[in-house]
Amino acid sequence: MIAKLSGRLDETGEDWAIVDVQGVGYLVHCSTKTLAALGEVGEACTVHTDLQVSENDMRLLGFAESAERDWFRLLTTVQGVGSKVALAILSALSTGEVRDACAGGDAATVARANGVGPKLAGRIVNELKDKAGALPGGGMAGVSVGAVSPAGGASADAASALENLGFKPAVAAQAVARAQAELGEGASEGDLIRLALKKAAG
Repeated sequence: MIAKLSGRLDETGEDWAIVDVQGVGYLVHCSTKTLAALGEVGEACTVHTDLQVSENDMRLLGFAESAERDWFRLLTTVQGVGSKVALAILSALSTGEVRDACAGGDAATVARANGVGPKLAGRIVNELKDKAGALPGGGMAGVSVGAVSPAGGASADAASALENLGFKPAVAAQAVARAQAELGEGASEGDLIRLALKKAAG
């Protein structure tokens, strides 16, 4: 399987690019974010790829970073999400935004993508919310935007402690965020854990 191409950007279109690798031109279908990241025609570029084969078609999908490819593969596991819809989502949202939306159950954010209605967006976040924390993206794994303070603080350590006790990342993060809102920014890790446990179990 072709996993990566390094060559020269030969040509681009609305949702595709041709990468010339030692005289062989590979047509790769890309999100708008990946197309923007590839640079100008004639410049050297590298794309992470995923090869999709069906009964009557074979196409190469290209991604500026491996995280985007991982999210593409995960999105296409959801019923009703083909390569076109997955690329539309990754064109409208960064990988971090997709992860935060799935972890936080935010279907409205996913529905911003072209061709994604409320029903499909709801299915996507419901099916992927428990898997969101395992993939890379912006912010902390499985944590909705603004849910906790930066990693390394008492809140991050408290969230990690709850995860070690078996709570899902999104649940742990939300419980710690609520505990910190109640106790204040200066709360100790121990106090945060005790109150967050009550809120997570409640």
